[in-house]
Amino acid sequence: MINTMSVDGIAVDPNAQEPAELVIRNGRIHTGDAARPAAASLAVRGGRIVAIGEDARIAPFVGPDTRVIDALNRRVIPGLNDSHLHVIRGGLNYLLEMRWDGVPSLRTALWMLREQVARTPKGQWVRVVGGWTGEQFTERRLPTVSELNAAAPDTPVFVLHLYQSAILNRAALKAVGYTKGSVAPPGGQIVRDHSGEPTGMLLAAPAAGLLYSTLGKGPTLPENEQIGSTRHFLHELNRFGLTSAIDAGGGFQNFPENYGAVMKLAEQGLLTMRIAYHLFPQTAGQELDDLRRWIGSVRPGDGDEWLRLNGAGENLAWSPADYENFTEPRPLRPERADSELEAAVRLLLDNGWGFRLHATYGETIDANLDVFDKIAADGGFPRGVPWLFDHAETVSESALDRIAAMGGALSIQNRMMFQGSAFVERYGAARASDAPPIRKMLDRGLTVGAGSDATRVSSYNPWLSLEWLVRGRSIGGQILASAENRVDRDTALRMYTVAGAQLTGESDVKGILKEGCYADLAVLSADFFTVPEEDISHIESLLTVVGGRVVHAAGEFEGLAPPLPGVEPSWSPVAYYGGYHRTMFPTPPSGLRQARSLIDAAAESEEHRQWRVVRGFAPEGDSAASEIFDTCFVL
Repeated sequence: MINTMSVDGIAVDPNAQEPAELVIRNGRIHTGDAARPAAASLAVRGGRIVAIGEDARIAPFVGPDTRVIDALNRRVIPGLNDSHLHVIRGGLNYLLEMRWDGVPSLRTALWMLREQVARTPKGQWVRVVGGWTGEQFTERRLPTVSELNAAAPDTPVFVLHLYQSAILNRAALKAVGYTKGSVAPPGGQIVRDHSGEPTGMLLAAPAAGLLYSTLGKGPTLPENEQIGSTRHFLHELNRFGLTSAIDAGGGFQNFPENYGAVMKLAEQGLLTMRIAYHLFPQTAGQELDDLRRWIGSVRPGDGDEWLRLNGAGENLAWSPADYENFTEPRPLRPERADSELEAAVRLLLDNGWGFRLHATYGETIDANLDVFDKIAADGGFPRGVPWLFDHAETVSESALDRIAAMGGALSIQNRMMFQGSAFVERYGAARASDAPPIRKMLDRGLTVGAGSDATRVSSYNPWLSLEWLVRGRSIGGQILASAENRVDRDTALRMYTVAGAQLTGESDVKGILKEGCYADLAVLSADFFTVPEEDISHIESLLTVVGGRVVHAAGEFEGLAPPLPGVEPSWSPVAYYGGYHRTMFPTPPSGLRQARSLIDAAAESEEHRQWRVVRGFAPEGDSAASEIFDTCFVL
């Protein structure tokens, strides 16, 4: 309920000296603040919380023009903060990509693919890029090249599966120019048939460079549509209660050209998430040149509360990085890795730059720490700059002690939720039980931020990650984490709120709901603290507020957020299927529920039609769908 005159329990004060712009009342607010853990109402002015507590505490801030929203006794939490999300790159491509995130069956996924092929204009691709795994499907498998060829005889189709493989149809192979004579880059494999022709399967062996360089050959959005795509992606993240993210840089994300969309939105005041970004050198052999150029033009902290530089990484040099493809053995560290990492770190320390480092394996982390010890012995480390390791699935206890002693931090993601089965097959269930060793990290007092590593592996849906932290299972239901390595819900939420703010030096204004902090919050579709563990991933935000602005509204709050511009290009998969597929707990709005049912029914109908075509009971071609097959109706 909204009322600018009076609301039950709060009377309008026409003489309020400093009225709030927004009041949220009648909520079960989890503040995250130990001094006041719970509240019912809060008031916002100038983008920050000016009062929080019971109605009586808020009443003096309600003036004639105050917007009052009744939270309807729903759970309210601080806005979520993904501490490792490729949000900038993901935004540039969001409207070009079809999401299989949360789709329950391969049958439905292939039906979506066929439908999208029919509306995709000539010269464009259909691409599915991350956020899904075959384990989520009832069929428990990936699509085949033959299925992609049947669904799209002439339209290029590129389907990326985790960091492991990509599946291309015949038209995509032609579009990217892969032939019998094509040579894969080191660390990649083009799978070939008995005659040497590419089959359409590309493998990371173990590096994903081949997969990403192939994806990079596809069409891109023009600059004006990249801005709209980014805006729609941020709104999709708002849908799940995300209000902040730390962008981890990434391959094929050059600065400053690929940062133009978020910079433009920031200039126009249209960002609906706060983004702290890292800069990632793109070209092996010239990493120091990139770092020097950036050091001369920007500094960590530059920007404002909406968009700011947070440091370098997640790669500082290419050679020390490992690969997170658990279907392949752990890669060996090149001899030059230590010297190249040392040179980059010294340059950053000399100029007061913080950094983050991608490191999947404990062996990588040990080697990096040895480099830091060398720097500490003769030049000082870390000289007061913030630094952290990302991922750390197999970090050792001794390494955690060293990280704590050196003032480091960690950012972990739910990659095991998507890749845990492959990890178990290679390393065994015992090692998977504490990969990563979350409780051992927290027990040492380390700051441990949580995130997703979306969009090319895990889904951007933070509730999947929160469920994984609490439940310790893969997306297919396989138990991975031991009971000792799981965390309670309050701890999981702090990892997604308070810890993220600590990693960007904003813990005084972000991550909790108290007076003086940013008014970043989410009103949830179900209570995170009481729903069954297996239903955590069904939660969405019904109302998301960032800086006192309503940026997303659904369900009972529908219509309270300003409308988004239309989807461009109009044939975008997002215009037809939206983003993440999973419905809300316990039931979605009737319109969404009906749309999902129609997708499933249409997929089943198409499957039945194909069965009839194969057996000669129906003609081939699209017109077959409109034929009457029952002979009782034939004159």
